[in-house]
Amino acid sequence: MLISQPVTSETFSTFIAILSASARALEARGEALWQPEHVTPESIADEYALEALRLALTPEGEAVATFALLEHDPQFWPDDPPGSALYLHKLAVHPDHQGRGYGHAALGAARRETVARGLPSLRLDTAWDRPKLHRFYESFGFEARGKRVMGPYTVRLYALNLA
Repeated sequence: MLISQPVTSETFSTFIAILSASARALEARGEALWQPEHVTPESIADEYALEALRLALTPEGEAVATFALLEHDPQFWPDDPPGSALYLHKLAVHPDHQGRGYGHAALGAARRETVARGLPSLRLDTAWDRPKLHRFYESFGFEARGKRVMGPYTVRLYALNLA
């Protein structure tokens, strides 16, 4: 089990380090998910409020994963009314800790926070052409809810119903 901790100005660099290391590892495996310019400190600070960012920690306090939880996501879920879900972004596990179940554990932390806030659904988008990621989310219980084309990108939408 991982413990979710809000990112602070003091831990923002840890969030960036984990996200960047994960992005580089994916790129090295030929599975690039994020463009390098989308995981810089400036890009993350511009795109996300600090209070949306989370570190996922082991019980010993080691940060091993990241994610962001948004209260609304009009870019990918424009028809959702306010208060209908939390929206997961930037889920990443540091390469030194991959393959140990921390991805699902981080999803568990996001699910617990969604339930604690009294929301009925956790939603996300992921690349349309990534069957490995689709299986990962589906194995956790997420259900495909369609696709959205955003300029050159096509994404698959997923929802985990909690009600």
